[in-house]
Amino acid sequence: MGQLRVEKVQELMKQEISQIILRELKDPRIGFVTVTSVECTGDLREAKVYVSLMGSESQVKACWSGLNSSLGFIRREIGKRIRLRVTPELSFALDKSLDYSAHIQELLLKIKAEDEAKAADSAPEE
Repeated sequence: MGQLRVEKVQELMKQEISQIILRELKDPRIGFVTVTSVECTGDLREAKVYVSLMGSESQVKACWSGLNSSLGFIRREIGKRIRLRVTPELSFALDKSLDYSAHIQELLLKIKAEDEAKAADSAPEE
């Protein structure tokens, strides 16, 4: 199958799954979820959905179990919304890139504050 078609289907699935999670899932365990990307196999039979979860450790665990329990519903909705010969088998994977970028930002701000403190201490007084 053409790589361009696979990429288009991946982007369409990302948008549709985001809408399903946002508007149609009624599970109270599911909190703040961001669908960051979708990776499909070349034959479009399997799709891995990368999600980023925000909240405390217990909220993330509850949200993760809620998402995994709703896989069948999401797959059925994808089958209705996207006309494919075979609806891909879905699986979720945690995307840690947002947590990692927040950590890097924190470190950069800390270094900047330390540099400003050193500059203020070494500045000559008049």
